[in-house]
Amino acid sequence: MSVTLEMIRGAKERMVGAIYHSPCPYSLSLSKLCGAEVYCKLDHLQMTGSFKERGARNKLLQLSAQRKNTGVIAASAGNHALGLAYHGGLLRVPVTVVMPKWAPIVKVSNCRGFGATVILHGESFDEARAEAERLAAERGLTFVPAFDDVEVIAGQGTMGLEILEDVPGVEAVVVPVGGGGLIAGVGTAIKALRPQVKVIGVESLHAPTLKRSLEAGRVIRVATQPSLADGLNVAECGHECFAIAQRVVDEVALVDETQIAKAVLRLLELEKMVVEGAGAVGLAAMMHREALGLRGLEGKKIVLVLCGGNIDMTLVARIIDRGMAADGRLARITVHIPDRPGTLAKVLAVIGETGGSIKEVTHDRHFGPADVALARVSLVVETRDAGHVAEIHAALKAAGMMFEG
Repeated sequence: MSVTLEMIRGAKERMVGAIYHSPCPYSLSLSKLCGAEVYCKLDHLQMTGSFKERGARNKLLQLSAQRKNTGVIAASAGNHALGLAYHGGLLRVPVTVVMPKWAPIVKVSNCRGFGATVILHGESFDEARAEAERLAAERGLTFVPAFDDVEVIAGQGTMGLEILEDVPGVEAVVVPVGGGGLIAGVGTAIKALRPQVKVIGVESLHAPTLKRSLEAGRVIRVATQPSLADGLNVAECGHECFAIAQRVVDEVALVDETQIAKAVLRLLELEKMVVEGAGAVGLAAMMHREALGLRGLEGKKIVLVLCGGNIDMTLVARIIDRGMAADGRLARITVHIPDRPGTLAKVLAVIGETGGSIKEVTHDRHFGPADVALARVSLVVETRDAGHVAEIHAALKAAGMMFEG
């Protein structure tokens, strides 16, 4: 059984008053940045910080009374677990979730705060899922998939109905893709009502399962790598999700870690929004659409789906630094200087005269250059842009200093 518009409409009616109809405002700043008329679907403002609670609640509401009493179990990197735990608590359904050991601390603690039993198991989502399925069989629990389930997909599809309602004339919707449940649901709703609207998926380059599967014409399992977009780090998209995606997805773009970091940074700076890497990949794709081969979006009315905001605060500083470095606003410069008094001060003076703000200095005598008369000084400098970095390099060269950077 595939997902239909009627199923999505039924999910919307079923969940009235329990799921937040998140706003989808126009963004002047992002429109200028992307060269299009950009609107942002702010689903990171859901109670649990993610769109995942749409599908979770729709699934829970359709369980039999016996299954509700026995309880449910799921595998999740965090957001699906949060949605299931929160709505399980509201509906008095016992919830157990299995998370990979690397799941963000904020998601683990919040999930426990909603009353779920949390089990940390495995180094990947697939290992966590295998353990959840084992426990489901052992304990008689109902396994609730994170994405490959028609009732979950129908719940996620309610976002598509809201987008069409809130942004008349939308021409393209850009949707993050992990297992494929969100784009399958949103795409089904949009194509049923406005088939001319483009549905564009965005995956992390470290987990390109849907793109590779669409290219092959069948579900392909990929080797994933750790990513800032941890919520998209899925090795294999759902089979039901894939079958739907073949019908409703127009294009899939892949974004790298630097592009994701820059997108998170732009949302912080321009929109004052804290969005996790998985939620920011749509903006990353629009910011680099020419390089990614996304054509025909210039000046179009675009909706970016910001689907999650549960970012680990310990990661935010690293993402900001990564994004600033990619912008040329943070530079690392290594200078080899004579190991005698006053030379370090000269280096700092040269950089200071160019307007560079020195954030960090590491003076290395013990593991420096082969020439024992020299020392290595590594500096982290806050700069205006790539042109400013080039200006600092030129000043160091003019001062006769040997450097790398």
